[in-house]
Amino acid sequence: MNAPGDKDLRTILRDTRVIAVVGLSDDPIRPSHYVGRYLQRRGKRVIPVNPRLAGSQILGETVYADLAAIPADQPVDMVDIFRRPEHVPPIVDEALACLPSLRTVWMQIGVRNEGAAARAGAAGCTVIQDRCPKIEYQRLFGELGRLGFVTDIVSSRL
Repeated sequence: MNAPGDKDLRTILRDTRVIAVVGLSDDPIRPSHYVGRYLQRRGKRVIPVNPRLAGSQILGETVYADLAAIPADQPVDMVDIFRRPEHVPPIVDEALACLPSLRTVWMQIGVRNEGAAARAGAAGCTVIQDRCPKIEYQRLFGELGRLGFVTDIVSSRL
């Protein structure tokens, strides 16, 4: 299975509207939290999935225990997985079984599972492994400066 190229990634990031983030933390210094917040600020709806926090609110959204608990009237375009690779197969299987609108399965940096990726690909989903949508968004839409971040400073002069 080939990884999507930059053109495909741009299309995915531009067209995705609703993202279920599996493993979204309520701790603002955790990567899952600031990635979710970043995606929200780019106009995406982020649905938190975390069994430990089910029923509470993160980023202004209700947290669900699992993907199956997300109401059917909330179609999910992408599942972004912040879990260890050995936990990915049941997450992907659940996503494929209960999210008919699912188009993309995204596994965060350090997360790869070829078996789960193959099942998602065979079901018609685009699969991205070992990458971060926040980083890819910044890279592909010109938000990264030469040093890897945007300072909003045009000149060093005061």
